[in-house]
Amino acid sequence: MAAPALEVTVRVARDRFVLDASFTSGPGVTVLAGPSGAGKSTVVAAIAGLARPDAGRIVVDGTVLFDSREGVDLATARRRVGYVLQDALLFPHLSVAANLRYSRRPVSLPFERVVDILGIGHLLDSRPNTLSGGERQRVAIGRALLSGPALLLMDEPLASLDTGRRRELLPFIENVRAALSIPVVYVTHNWPEIIRLADTVALMEQGRVRACGPVQHVLAGRNEEIAHLVPEGSVLDAVTTGERIDGLDRLDTPAGPFFLNYDAGPAGRALRVFIDAHDVTLALHRPDGLSVQNTLQGTVADMAERDGSNLDVRIALPGNQTIRSRITRHAGEALGLRPGMDVFALIKSVAFDRRLHWHGTL
Repeated sequence: MAAPALEVTVRVARDRFVLDASFTSGPGVTVLAGPSGAGKSTVVAAIAGLARPDAGRIVVDGTVLFDSREGVDLATARRRVGYVLQDALLFPHLSVAANLRYSRRPVSLPFERVVDILGIGHLLDSRPNTLSGGERQRVAIGRALLSGPALLLMDEPLASLDTGRRRELLPFIENVRAALSIPVVYVTHNWPEIIRLADTVALMEQGRVRACGPVQHVLAGRNEEIAHLVPEGSVLDAVTTGERIDGLDRLDTPAGPFFLNYDAGPAGRALRVFIDAHDVTLALHRPDGLSVQNTLQGTVADMAERDGSNLDVRIALPGNQTIRSRITRHAGEALGLRPGMDVFALIKSVAFDRRLHWHGTL
């Protein structure tokens, strides 16, 4: 089994706050998620070498950055970390091109490649004060990439942007995700960003990692400790077919065909679809004569009572996919639901919010 790309154990005690966080993750984007004050930024600062833990161990692709037992504590400059913050922190007296070249190293991606990935070619002669917030952040990301990092840290890079600018910038971050072969640690508490970007989610609260794993597993799992931290729903992996039928785009999923009510893009694109548990209706037989476009057959994995009158039902689908359904306990009793029973999950095509969908190569 291949070693994880990232191993982090960080212990810090400051006044009344105690951080005792530990997680491992593979290649791609690891999102540190959770509410404000959970300790996410402290973990990132420790990885970067900007904050020294009281104890712990940090390893990136086999390179030990910090090990309190072995006395290893590499200086920040030797850690080869690219760091992107909420504030782009560009040099106001330099052009975009000069800002990009400021920290460029020979081992970095080609300048033209970074410019293309981030779509900033038309901005090279501009000064930072003429750019929008989203444009400044794209330049800041470019500068971090050109430093030749072995690890990219992004600490809530979209937090200072309004909703429109966030939507504008996310596709460029997805481009970075697809182009890089290095680990990325991304901090946010925004679930649309998590669903679109994360390969691994480390969900934090009160200084501890409460859950860690693929976003699909974290959302669909039965972990009562994190129920208040995650949206009530699940993620379905799909691929666009390029086929459009009566205004609906058809997707292929391991559980069967799926239809969305908007243009999901050309054929062959990977897509994550967030399905709110309240939008999933259950039936014992495949229905006829309904307006619902999506019908997926699966098996009841388990059920849990919620608030005395509701049930949270997990449905196991083909292809190791899982979706959740929130129904009343009365409805569950009327259907005679029990684990192991075959059911049909019904989901309206109009229920989906494209902001929660991720396009790219999984």
